[in-house]
Amino acid sequence: MKELIGTGVALVTPFTQNGEVDHEALAGIVEFNIQGGVDYLVISGTTGESVTINKEEKNAIIQTVIDSNKGRKPLVIGIGGNNTAAIIDELKHTNLEPFAAVLSVSPYYSKPTQEGLYEHFKAVAAHCPKPIILYNVPGRTSKNMEPSTSLRLANDVANIVAIKEAGNNVHQYLELLKNKPDGFHIISGDDDLALSAVLAGGSGVISVVGQAVPKEFSSMINYGLEGKAKEAYELHFKLMDLTSAVFAENNPAGIKAVLNTLGLCNSTVRLPLVEASDKLKSEIKSILNTLNG
Repeated sequence: MKELIGTGVALVTPFTQNGEVDHEALAGIVEFNIQGGVDYLVISGTTGESVTINKEEKNAIIQTVIDSNKGRKPLVIGIGGNNTAAIIDELKHTNLEPFAAVLSVSPYYSKPTQEGLYEHFKAVAAHCPKPIILYNVPGRTSKNMEPSTSLRLANDVANIVAIKEAGNNVHQYLELLKNKPDGFHIISGDDDLALSAVLAGGSGVISVVGQAVPKEFSSMINYGLEGKAKEAYELHFKLMDLTSAVFAENNPAGIKAVLNTLGLCNSTVRLPLVEASDKLKSEIKSILNTLNG
């Protein structure tokens, strides 16, 4: 799975002012990121507001990204949730041929035990013809998937090939990196820890911020993969303020404010989310002016 090495970006779903999916803006963001040097594109993740996207919209979003990408970059599709049977049904009824892998979030709200998490992903993998990237994001799911569970799945299930780890826990990253089986990818889901994870042996990142600064973020990760820590940290420090601002209030409200400032899409998000505050938007504009200056 060399396709999962480097910088992936978790694409936003742009909306028009009246809340409809803005396919023209989405196509523009795809092109902006391809030209910026990202390695792969992720559709229908947290940043894409997947929980407020209906089935018809999701299918249309997929088609727009496929058409815009034109086979230039590997694609990853998010299919996950807290209803195991529904996920399996979606996998059965989705054309997965265009995708290199499926990103599947750890079940949220239900708060399963570690054994429940293991059995959930084992069942999902049994019905998935594509490689699976586990997605651990306890800040959103309210339940941490412990390294022992992730590694058990990595060792026991052949088509579970990676984890997007977003626990914002350095020790957890290191435990995964220390004990992972050969060929299993540890992918950072924390933009602020991505470089540290890569320098410790991680495979890269699925980034939020990266879609706004694809050239800089991809260069940072590539330097990290090459072991060029000095060059990588120069870019990390350059991007620190922007990264902090993007997550100051909510994701994807923050990144949409950045993309709006760059002229790539509106700031519109769907309820229950609300747009970034005027204060944060002003701060973001100032940071971007400094970056571009």
